[in-house]
Amino acid sequence: MILLLAIVAGLLAGLARARYKGRRLRSPELRLAWLVPVAFLPQLLAFYLPATRGVVGDNLAAAALVSSQALLLVFAWFNRNQPGFWALGIGLALNLLVISLNGGLMPVSPEILTEIFPNTSPDTWQVGMRVGWNVVLPTAATRLWWLSDHILLPAWFPIRKALSTGDVFIAGGAFWLLWALGGQEKQATRRKAIWSLR
Repeated sequence: MILLLAIVAGLLAGLARARYKGRRLRSPELRLAWLVPVAFLPQLLAFYLPATRGVVGDNLAAAALVSSQALLLVFAWFNRNQPGFWALGIGLALNLLVISLNGGLMPVSPEILTEIFPNTSPDTWQVGMRVGWNVVLPTAATRLWWLSDHILLPAWFPIRKALSTGDVFIAGGAFWLLWALGGQEKQATRRKAIWSLR
C-alpha cells in the first residue's frame, strides 16, 4: 500500500515538475524490466490469489517471498545508475536480510498486530503463525527486529498497517525515480542538442 502511494505521489510530483519546466514526463530506461513481473508472480500465487494462497504451505510461501525479493534486488542492481534505485536496492536488501534470517517471511510482533487489529489481544497471535507474508514473532526472538514490520502508519491514515525499514527505503526510491523523470531530459536528447550547436 505504501509503495502504491509513493508511486502515485511520485508520478504526480514528476508530472508537476515536468509541466513547470515545460517538458514531458520521460519514461525510464530500465534494464531487465521483465524481471519485475517474473518476481511478482510467486508473491501473487502465495499471498494474493484466493484460489492459490490457501493451498500454499508455509515453506513454499517463504521460498516464494525470498525468491521474489532476490529477483527484485537483481533488477535494482542492474538499474543502479537510475535515480532512486540505490534507495530501492537498499530497501530490498534490508527486507531480504531480515526475511532470510527469520525463516523466509517478514517478522511482525503480536503487539504490532494488536495495534493493527484493535479488537484482538496479543494472545490471539501465536508465535510462528503466518499472517499473509508475515510470521508472528516476539521482538526478543526476532533477528534484526528493527528491520521487521515495526513502523506503524499514523492512526489518521485510512489503512492501519506496519512497515519495515526496507519498505521506507523502497517507497522513497520509487518516489525519487518518478520525481526525477520530470526534471531531466534524456541523455541522447541532450547530446543531440549539443551536436546541433557545433
